[in-house]
Amino acid sequence: MSRLTLRGGGPAPCRVAQGTAGGRTGRTFQVDRLIRAIEEKGNPTALGLDTRLEYLPAAFARPYLEAGGAASAVRAFNFALLEALRDLIPCVKVQAAYYELMGASGVACMEETLAEARRLGYVVILDAKRGDIGATAAAYSEAYLAEGAPAPVDFLTVNPYFGTDGVQPFLEDCGRSGRGLFVLVKTSNPSSGEFQDVRMEDGQPLFLRVGRSTARWGEDLMGEMGYSAVGAVVGATYPEQGAMLRREMPRTFFLLPGYGAQGATGRSLAGCFDSQGRGAVVNASRSLICAHKKAGTEDFVSAARDEALRMREDLRQALRG
Repeated sequence: MSRLTLRGGGPAPCRVAQGTAGGRTGRTFQVDRLIRAIEEKGNPTALGLDTRLEYLPAAFARPYLEAGGAASAVRAFNFALLEALRDLIPCVKVQAAYYELMGASGVACMEETLAEARRLGYVVILDAKRGDIGATAAAYSEAYLAEGAPAPVDFLTVNPYFGTDGVQPFLEDCGRSGRGLFVLVKTSNPSSGEFQDVRMEDGQPLFLRVGRSTARWGEDLMGEMGYSAVGAVVGATYPEQGAMLRREMPRTFFLLPGYGAQGATGRSLAGCFDSQGRGAVVNASRSLICAHKKAGTEDFVSAARDEALRMREDLRQALRG
């Protein structure tokens, strides 16, 4: 069984790649920084900021609601969690939908949350599942992944179902900026199998074909730590499929949603990691940001820290085997 490599010390510097998706540069990608950050904290966890107003303690939210509205309250909640968990968790995943539903103030809150997470040293994933035909895909990519992007992130989730020309603009920007992608391969939702598990003419499920394409797209964007800048979203709620994909995609880094509230545990997803305990980061959203509700307390910071420590130990035990 795999094991998690632990190290001490501060965050490692990250040199960004120069050049294009057409060739390997030998310089560091953000996936290398993510791997190092996980090892330094001994914790392959991403804090999922899928923040809705109803998740906030009422007493905490009230003054912000009165002064600035819902986005102001969410911003303060996010900032408090980011500050409180920075010593435990190396990565943050921000779900764009929960900010877009608040309108312009919510989008501003999202951008401020992304900027604050980057300022505090987190590796930042924007979960926006962008995808479109080439020209529109290029615009999405320029917004988040390109050098000089107005809302820069370290990784962006991408929908591959437009095919290669819908992914190519993202690949090209990753090659120039050193940033990365997480391509939807096998998602965590219950009905994902309606399309993703359909058998192709060779008898293999569609998600496996998408996974192989994702691995191929990342071949020219390999980082120093042995993993590509082009990662895969693999639902932690489907451990057998995750283990299959790990065997098929040995150099693809996985983003594993579905831990905690959706039912996945450390032991169930251990097969998604490599033999050294590398190769994946596990996202937890409601189990962290709503931990205070389960604990029956208004102290959301302490409750989130307690849950983060419990989750870290769960993952450590699973990866030790």
